[in-house]
Amino acid sequence: MNVRIGQPVPEFSVAATSDQIVRLSSLRGRLVVLYFYPRDNTPGCTLEGQQFRDLHEQFVALNAVVFGVSRDSLPRHERFRAQHDFPFHLIADCDENLCRLFEVIKLKKHYGKEALGVERSTFLIDANGVLLQEWRKVKVDGHAAKVLAAVIGHAKSLA
Repeated sequence: MNVRIGQPVPEFSVAATSDQIVRLSSLRGRLVVLYFYPRDNTPGCTLEGQQFRDLHEQFVALNAVVFGVSRDSLPRHERFRAQHDFPFHLIADCDENLCRLFEVIKLKKHYGKEALGVERSTFLIDANGVLLQEWRKVKVDGHAAKVLAAVIGHAKSLA
């Protein structure tokens, strides 16, 4: 089962930094931002995380919670998070269940070689667990601000 805009996102339970277990059902009542990225400590992934970090207080003020998601291990995530002072948690999707649910595993070319990898993508889930918006094939710089603008727009529509 895969997610579609306007449809409820199936329940998931995944491990995250600081010994957290993230369950979609426990996030009801809040907007949820899941940003999928290929790998910790690479230039693009670091910049993306830093931009979400720098806007984090604004997301929180709008009752939104942000999670970074990659296939990296929890220990690697803990180091990455600490090194860049990310105030949000990173989800370790080592078994790729969340990646497959959101269909972000794609065939990619890197230096002429093809391999399956995570296509940089972000998903906005509403307070009832319904997928509101998705961004695929994300260009990093300025992306977090675009997601924040969508969160602001959604918050205004509820006011």
